[in-house]
Amino acid sequence: MDDAALSASSLRLVILIPVRDDWTPAAELLRRLDRAMASTPHAAQVLLVDDGSMQDYRTADLPSHFAALRGLRILRLRRNLGHQRAIAAGLTHIEGAMPCDAVLVMDGDGEDTPEGALQLLREFTGKAALFARRTRRTESLSFRLSYRAYKALYRGLTGMRVQVGNFSILPASYLRTLATMPEMWNHYVAAVKRSRLPFAVTPIPRGRRIAGQSKMNFLALMVHGLSSIAVFGDVVGARMIVVSLTAALLASGCLCAAAALRFLAHWAVPGWIGWTAAALLMVFLQCAAVAAAFTLTILSQRSHQVFLPQRDCAAMIEGFEDIVRCDRP
Repeated sequence: MDDAALSASSLRLVILIPVRDDWTPAAELLRRLDRAMASTPHAAQVLLVDDGSMQDYRTADLPSHFAALRGLRILRLRRNLGHQRAIAAGLTHIEGAMPCDAVLVMDGDGEDTPEGALQLLREFTGKAALFARRTRRTESLSFRLSYRAYKALYRGLTGMRVQVGNFSILPASYLRTLATMPEMWNHYVAAVKRSRLPFAVTPIPRGRRIAGQSKMNFLALMVHGLSSIAVFGDVVGARMIVVSLTAALLASGCLCAAAALRFLAHWAVPGWIGWTAAALLMVFLQCAAVAAAFTLTILSQRSHQVFLPQRDCAAMIEGFEDIVRCDRP
């Protein structure tokens, strides 16, 4: 469907929600979404990606019918892959099996609210992906400090800002590109940035969890951050090479200056100069080694076989089940 049709008043929408054991908040979120979507003309169905849950979704109080939503499908993964890879598997499944005009990606714990989803839908033009930028966070102080440290590290290594999370809506046409990007297997938002497809940002407050405790602790945040940075591994490598070579040049320059003072100017050089020169020589060698290692790593990655979601995700999927089906137009 072309951009004009995408920006029309009614969309065929798939709402993608990855879930791992949080079936109680997911069930309540579905009820809230059903009430919210009743005020829109969109034909929306929900895809829950069961990311290797220990609890069987059949034991959860999932809705058996909807007033506004057009259906509910459970996509079962063979094992726990993590939030980002569950999103990648869901988007790949939608691209191949669920024709639509747009995909809304959100968490299932309630922090991505139905009101925020409606705002994304109102501002969505069909010409670019639209991501929510958080204007209010509800996590603990330690988590917020850790998140700030991650944002600073990300900015330093990649040269880009961390502005958004997974809460977003994108045209279905983007799926053809994303499904063939190895980066999607690491991090959804970073893959969209890496694709250079148009995207925009809008401020939306974060809600509160409906029930239970968040699984995003410091270690989980670290893994999440490293996955995002890994998408730009070549950019990080190039920046590290520049930094390493700059440090090596400064160290060698200082070493040459110390030698010139000693042997050419015949100055009385203090004893600590020798120790400093030795330390600078070690810095030079280490920086050169780091630059060489990053160069070889970047070159070797060019020849490695990569994971393509469109080709390889099928091995990770156990199957799917339509929990609620609605055949009305």
